[in-house]
This record gives sequence, C-alpha cells and structure tokens, in this order.
Amino acid sequence: MEPIPFGLRQIAYLLAVAETGSTAAAARAVNVSQPSVSHAVALIEAHFGQPMFLRLPGQGMQPTPFGRQKMAALEGLLAQARATLSPAAGPEGALTLGVYSTLGPRHAPRLMRGFTDRHPGARITLAEGDLADLEQGLRRGRIDLALVYDTGLSADLALTQLQAVPPHALVPPGHPLAGAGTVSVADLAADPVVLIDLPHSRGYFLSLFQIAGVTPRIAAETGSIEMLRAMVANGLGVGLLATDLPHDLAYDGGRVVRLALTGRLPPSRIALARAAALPPTATATAFVQFCIEAMGGAPAASHPS
Repeated sequence: MEPIPFGLRQIAYLLAVAETGSTAAAARAVNVSQPSVSHAVALIEAHFGQPMFLRLPGQGMQPTPFGRQKMAALEGLLAQARATLSPAAGPEGALTLGVYSTLGPRHAPRLMRGFTDRHPGARITLAEGDLADLEQGLRRGRIDLALVYDTGLSADLALTQLQAVPPHALVPPGHPLAGAGTVSVADLAADPVVLIDLPHSRGYFLSLFQIAGVTPRIAAETGSIEMLRAMVANGLGVGLLATDLPHDLAYDGGRVVRLALTGRLPPSRIALARAAALPPTATATAFVQFCIEAMGGAPAASHPS
C-alpha cells in the first residue's frame, strides 16, 4: 500500500488558505506558524503535480479550477475523518446547530431550551449564517445540523422535514384591506411591495406573484424581517413573509396587520439538514427526533433533497 504523503492537519491548513486567501491569514486562523502552512500547501501541490492556487499580486491566493475540485473532495475527507474519530456519545453530547438567519430567532432558542431540558448534559453551540455558509459548514463537519428552509439546497444534504409554513401578507393598520382577514396576491400587488432580499427567499416570494399572474412594484428590498415589518408599519409598502411572528409590533413600536393569503400557494418548508455523507451523532439523532415532536414534523427518517 502506498503511504499517504500528507495528513489531516495539512489538509486543514490547505483549506484554511482557500478560506482566508493567504498563508499568513490561514496561519492565524489555525494558530500555527506561516512556514507550517506554506509547507503543507507545497507538499500537497507536489503530490498532485500542479498548483492548487493562483498567486495574484494584490489579490492573495485563489484556488485554481483543479484546486477547487480537489478541495471539495478534501473537505469531505476531512469531515468524514472527524466524524469517524469522534468519541461515541449519547444524547448528552455536544451539538453544533446552524440556523438560517430568518428562521433562527423564531425557532432555534425554543428548540435548544426544550432539548437541553430533556437532556441536561447536552451542549448546543449556535452557528448563524446564510445557506451557502451553512452548507459549507455541514460538509466540513463544523456543523452537525442546520435549521433551514427546504429550497435551493444541494443534493448532497439529507433533510428531515419539520413544518410546512404558508406565506402571509402584512399591511399597515390604516390600509383598506386591514380588516379583511384575507387577501389575494393579485390584490396585494396593487400596492408597492417591500420584498425580502435573501438568496432563494426572494425568488420564492416573487414566484407567488408569478403564480397569481401579476408583476409587483418593488418599493424596497431588505434582508431583515424586522426591517420589512417596520417599513410596512410605517406605510412604505405591503409585505410578504413566511416566518410568522406571534405579535403585531415592529421594532419602532408601529403595528402591522397579518392577512392570510387566498388561493393554492406553495408553502415554505422548514427542515433540518445534515451532510448525507457523514453519519449523525447520537446527539444529532436525538435532536432531530425532538424537533419532529416539537414542530409536528414528518417521519424521523431523513431523505436526500
């Protein structure tokens, strides 16, 4: 058997360079000397016989096409090694939970508290991010599970469905439709719309207008649910959301009125994602089961997206 010419530590150094853009920054990130990082890069490039990075003046080190391909495989290898070498632990072990920004405040704290009440020895670390950050964290084994919307996710993630959430509309209290209780997307489009501008979320809400056969007039776009609610409360437009908050107050004390949407519209689906290539820990498996119970989800078995 041919000896493996470099180890997991060198792979981690290489991936740190790809993430930070230089050997100096990578050395600081992994807390080793810069020569150690440079040696690891040189060792791996020598093994593959071609450069993993482009060295660009003023732009740092950027992965070559070959480097990107190999680093994706090396990320998976490193994550598998971490999972394999982790000591066995029951539900009382550690869990890193990734949360999508618009879902986190609404659901994550309640789930974390409920799970640790049931398993007092469990330790949950929260990691917030957008979908790209969370997917990368799952593949690298830095995140055990991620609470996300099931939309636009990669096929190498396994999903457990938790809840289907219908979209709803928001209007200011003085709006002519404020007392209606329900509204169609077509009628809502008569007003300027404040739109959530996050990857995949934006496309989902625009698709609702497309289904209704109307084109919205976009008054403003924001990546913040609370900014959208405050803008609606101040009469700057109407809004659409999937995250349903249990109150009508905006941050500035203004109020919004929630209206159910009529018609057959696709819901947003909340799910727990994990890297399909990595076996879940006992703590992760117990957390998934707890979330299914707490959120009224589907069967416990995860399935590829």
